[in-house]
Amino acid sequence: MGRLRRRLAGTTHPHHVAMIIDGNRRWARQYGGTTDHGYRAGADKMREFLSWCDQANIGVVTLYLLSTDNLAGRHADELAGLSRIIAELADELSRQPGWRVQHVGSRDGLSENLLQHLDDAEARTADNRGLHINLAVGYGGRREIADAVRSIVHHHAERGGTLDELAEQVTPERIAEHLYTGGQPDPDLVIRTSGEQRLSDFMLWQSAHSEFYFVEALGPDLREVDFLRALRDFGRRQRRYGA
Repeated sequence: MGRLRRRLAGTTHPHHVAMIIDGNRRWARQYGGTTDHGYRAGADKMREFLSWCDQANIGVVTLYLLSTDNLAGRHADELAGLSRIIAELADELSRQPGWRVQHVGSRDGLSENLLQHLDDAEARTADNRGLHINLAVGYGGRREIADAVRSIVHHHAERGGTLDELAEQVTPERIAEHLYTGGQPDPDLVIRTSGEQRLSDFMLWQSAHSEFYFVEALGPDLREVDFLRALRDFGRRQRRYGA
């Protein structure tokens, strides 16, 4: 691994890395544990992952932790356990020196306890200028785009503008400003664990020109060498931004 790190020195690194942590439930079944056991193992791995990103001087990391599809399709007991784990993770991350935590997603359907922990983590770290961590909780890419357009419409209505003027306002640039991640750079690299090769409604707008890297390991089994290989692969690619 030391040789790999040396080879990465001086190469192009992503500024924003987005992570789809997948395979926690499969990992739990494989090792005979409960679903909560799998989610906790995944959360523990995300703590490690963030430390790797920090050491690699990544500026922004977005973790996909709970989707709108999860909220609609998972059993209430499973969601309650996962919400507790995410709340604990948000609290712990917000106490790391210099790290900034931000909730990106809808508040609809999230428990009051989870929302309180997310809000507290944001407030506690608002002035930090180190690693910026987006916790995608209650997140759906289609919902985010719809919310962004809705926000543009509401702002325009408050100013008493006409429909023709509103039509001129609905541009890619304005939509980007009203996304949950408004003002942040789009992810340069999207990583997904467990061998699955799909976005699952994650950062649909922001990932238009992202590079993708898929890891076979289940979420809790992700290794630092897997992450370094992803960085090496990114550094070798010639980014074309749709050209």
